[in-house]
Amino acid sequence: MKAITYRSYGGSEVLEFGDVPAPKLGPDAVLVRVHAAAVNPVDWKIQAGYLDSVLDAVFPVIPGWDVSGVVEQVGVGVTEFAVGDEVIGYVREDMVGRGTFAEYVAAPVRTLARKPRNLSFEQAAGLPLAGLTAYQSLVDALAVKPGETVLVHAAAGGVGSLAVQIAVSLGARVIGTASERNHEYLRVLGAEPVSYGEGLAERVRELAPEGVDAVLDLVGGEALQLSPALLADGGRIASIADGSVLALGGRYVFVRPDFADLTALTDLAESGRLQVEVAATFPLAEAAEALRLNAEGHTRGKIVVTVA
Repeated sequence: MKAITYRSYGGSEVLEFGDVPAPKLGPDAVLVRVHAAAVNPVDWKIQAGYLDSVLDAVFPVIPGWDVSGVVEQVGVGVTEFAVGDEVIGYVREDMVGRGTFAEYVAAPVRTLARKPRNLSFEQAAGLPLAGLTAYQSLVDALAVKPGETVLVHAAAGGVGSLAVQIAVSLGARVIGTASERNHEYLRVLGAEPVSYGEGLAERVRELAPEGVDAVLDLVGGEALQLSPALLADGGRIASIADGSVLALGGRYVFVRPDFADLTALTDLAESGRLQVEVAATFPLAEAAEALRLNAEGHTRGKIVVTVA
């Protein structure tokens, strides 16, 4: 099968496009014919070796954790899916090696759920990792309730835009930080936008004089450090970007595959409460350019690699 691989850590120069053996299928996995695979910052960070201390790499590595596609074969122990099912997945295992930037991926069933019928394969591929990150942060770490006010830092990004929609679906009022060019986009999603930069705390206080109930930090640094002063009594903070949130009494969130949570995202999408914006698509052979563009960090919406 065709795939993108790298044989050592590095930048775009280590990526190769070519033939690799098809993956073996374990008893609790299904073989997915990949239609699309979204790019996430973790992909190029792993490729650069930044996560080597926590994840073993089996070279050559096929990058990619997000996928949408069709089940072509099921393992002998699988009852959850059948051949022909359209699925999405956050196909993360405890090592890196057999990723989703390929024509096929062997995906453990715990990493998959049914693909939303109303989303294209390209849109659906952008949902699993970013959607699970937002969902697990808001539902599990922050326990957002109807009527609460949630502040989302970097609300127009891949995770942030989904977090806004999920928080709105939970019945929350959402304030989102973003650059001026993305303010109208946030309003469409249901958030009240505020600009980054000097005076951010004052702008948030104008909208929420009594403080916000929860802060979801997606950028870290200064945005996180000023957040405790913006909380109402009993307010909570969670961050996916900065471990110093623990010293602030908050929660650090590292997303995990979860069938129930993925299914909840599918339900939200099919009910019209969750949309995925695709910023750009690249064919599999040009995945290196997709990773480079993602690493620049200026794209609104998801960058997607198309396979079939």
